[in-house]
Amino acid sequence: MPPPPQKRKAGPADKPGRIRIIGGAYRRTPIPVPDIPGLRPTPDRVRETVFNWLRHLLGGDFAGIRAVDCFAGSGALGFEMASRGASRVVLVERNARAAEALRDLQRKLGAGNVEVVQADWKLAAARFAPASFDVAFLDPPFAAGLLPQALDVVMPLLAPGGIVYAESADPLTAEAMQPLGLELVRADRAGAVHYHLLRRRAS
Repeated sequence: MPPPPQKRKAGPADKPGRIRIIGGAYRRTPIPVPDIPGLRPTPDRVRETVFNWLRHLLGGDFAGIRAVDCFAGSGALGFEMASRGASRVVLVERNARAAEALRDLQRKLGAGNVEVVQADWKLAAARFAPASFDVAFLDPPFAAGLLPQALDVVMPLLAPGGIVYAESADPLTAEAMQPLGLELVRADRAGAVHYHLLRRRAS
């Protein structure tokens, strides 16, 4: 019997895997993971923790929430949000194969609250109006060192009190987030991956 999958960065020798939506209207729906080097889906256990955090911070209800995932990959975070009743979820993905897999799942679910944008994350962000989103998911490739830049770019897109979910190879500190206008409100670790919830501070 093969060992259970572990949280790690995928490489060329890895095989495609499957994860699932863990809550809401699409609960237990498998999410295909394309066999693309560097694709690193957020595992079920971490998403369960994160969405418990989000439920608390958002007052127990996802209805009316607008979310964007700037590095969508498998779409696990965005489809989880859509499943739980968000009014709008934008999945931004540059890779054509990954974007087509996102569209296939969106059509399969009939998820009218999900929009797939195939584009570079920065170009896509430039098209969105200020304060367009209540939640932003940021899980860029760790080796590219994009997280600080991505945090800076998404800040104007967040509504007042908006929340950022961020994954990184190293922990984010409250002190480092202050100049960006962000408050570190939750953080944990799964293996080599650190994950955080950050909230936009009132001006």
